[in-house]
Amino acid sequence: MYAANQTSVSASIPRAMQQTATPVISLTGAQQNELLRGLSREELIDLFVHLDLVPLEAGKRLFDSGELMEYAYFPTNAIVSLQYETEEGGAAEVAVVGREGVVGVTMYENERANCCAVVQTSGYGYRIKSSVLRQAFFSGGALAQQLMRHTSALFAQLAQTVAGVRHGSIEQRLCRWLLERLDRSLSNELKVTQEMIANMLGVRRESITCCAGKLQEEGLIEYRRGTVTVIDRAGMERRAGSCYSPA
Repeated sequence: MYAANQTSVSASIPRAMQQTATPVISLTGAQQNELLRGLSREELIDLFVHLDLVPLEAGKRLFDSGELMEYAYFPTNAIVSLQYETEEGGAAEVAVVGREGVVGVTMYENERANCCAVVQTSGYGYRIKSSVLRQAFFSGGALAQQLMRHTSALFAQLAQTVAGVRHGSIEQRLCRWLLERLDRSLSNELKVTQEMIANMLGVRRESITCCAGKLQEEGLIEYRRGTVTVIDRAGMERRAGSCYSPA
C-alpha cells in the first residue's frame, strides 16, 4: 500500500530478538496503520516483538463497556466502531477508528472501558498488550506524540458527533457517517446495511431508506442491497455541511 521498505523485521533486529517475534511481520505491513507509520524506524522495530497480526472480523467485540482492556489494536484495513450502550440494550456510535489510529489505549493499570468496540468492517490489525503500549507511551518519543494526537482527534470526532445529533438533519448525519467510513476504506464501496446505519445513528430505518434514496436519485451514491458506493464525494461533503470534517 505504501512505498515503504519491504524488508521484514527479521532483517532489522538482532537474531536473539527474532526468536521471540512470532509471527515475523514486515515494516510495510505495520505501516499500513498510519499511526505506526508516523514512528521512526527504530521505534517501530522496538514494538515489533510485541505486535501480533490478527484478523478482525465484522461483528467481533474487542471489548465491552466496563471491561478491562487487555489489548490495544492498530487497524490496517479494518474499521472499528466505538459505541455507547444503554441498560435497555440500545446503542449509539460515538466514534469510528480505522487505519489512522488505535483502539484500546489505557493510561493506567486496571483501567476499564467506558464504551464498547465492535469491528464494523472486516480486515486485519496489529494487536499489542495494553501494558506494553502504556509503558512505551510513558517512555516518550514519537509514539507518545502520535497517541496524544490521536486522542485529541477522537475528542474532536466525538464533539462533532454530538453537534450533529443536536443540530444536523438525518440526511447530513447519514452523509457524515458514510464519509467517515470512506476515509478509512481502501475503495469507494462500503459494505453496510440500512439497518446498521439506522441503529448507529439512532433513527428509524425508514428515515435512512428515504435519505439514501434521495442521495441515489441525485447521483451522489449508488445503493444495492448491503453495499453503498459513493460516486460523488465532493457532493456528499457539501450535503454533510458542518456535520463532517475529514479524518
